[in-house]
Amino acid sequence: MQITLIVLGIIIALLGLSWIFVPLLSGLPWIPSHRHRTHKALALADLQPGEILYDLGTGDGRVLIHACREFDAIAVGIEISPAHCVIAWLRAFLAGVLDCVSIKMGNFYKHDLKKADVVYAYLTPEHASRIRPRLEMQLRPGTRVVTISADLDGWEPVGFDSEDLIFLYHIPPTPGNLETFLIKRETSSQDKTSVN
Repeated sequence: MQITLIVLGIIIALLGLSWIFVPLLSGLPWIPSHRHRTHKALALADLQPGEILYDLGTGDGRVLIHACREFDAIAVGIEISPAHCVIAWLRAFLAGVLDCVSIKMGNFYKHDLKKADVVYAYLTPEHASRIRPRLEMQLRPGTRVVTISADLDGWEPVGFDSEDLIFLYHIPPTPGNLETFLIKRETSSQDKTSVN
C-alpha cells in the first residue's frame, strides 16, 4: 500500500513538473483563454458546423470543447506537453465531446495542418513570426487563421477585435499588417460618412 502511494506521488509530481516545464522549455507558456475571448475568436472566424478547427498549443482543451459544443465543429488539438494532453483528453471525456475532439501530442511546427478549415492560436509575437511561413505554405485557400494577442506581421488581417486583441486572416493572405488594415477601415468609414 505504501509503495503504491509513493509511486502515485511520483507520477503526480512528474505530471506537475511536465505541466509547468514542458511549455516553458518550448518557449510558449500555458496561458488559458477566457471563455468569452474564445467565443469571440471562433465567431470572428465564422466557424461552421462540421468544419475542422486546429488549436495550436491546445493546453487543457477548453477551446476544443467550446468549438464542439457551441459551434458543432470537429476540433483537433496539438499540444507538446504530455500532462496537458492528458488533462485535455479528460476534460473532453467529461464534457462528452470525444466524438468530435482529437488531441495530438507534439510540436505544432511539425504537424500537418492541411485539413484545417480554421486555425486557432494564442501566440507570442516570436511564435507568430515563426509559424506564419508554415501556415502560408500548408493551408489551402479559404482557410481562416485566428490569433489571440499576436498579429501575423506581413499579413493584413480581414478582421480585428481591439478589445480582446483577436486577429483574423484568410488564406491566401493579403500582404500588409494591422496598420494597413486600420487605415483601410478608417478610409472606408470616412467614405461612408461623406456619402451620407
